[in-house]
Amino acid sequence: MRVDDYQVVLYRNEPSGWVAEVPSIPGCHALMPTREAALAELAAVFQMIAEEYAERRQQLPADTTEISHA
Repeated sequence: MRVDDYQVVLYRNEPSGWVAEVPSIPGCHALMPTREAALAELAAVFQMIAEEYAERRQQLPADTTEISHA
């Protein structure tokens, strides 16, 4: 699996920058000064978490995130 297989939530975190996260995977988030940097860091964090799951011979959690534009 790749980070592209999951819903990613990206939002502004004043005044620190941007947060990117994969809500379905605990701990899979990044806080960086720009959107682009947050998404790049999120991909690196996702890869690290995916490797940890693989080492334990576990599957990553299913993506259960639903995006609603309320």
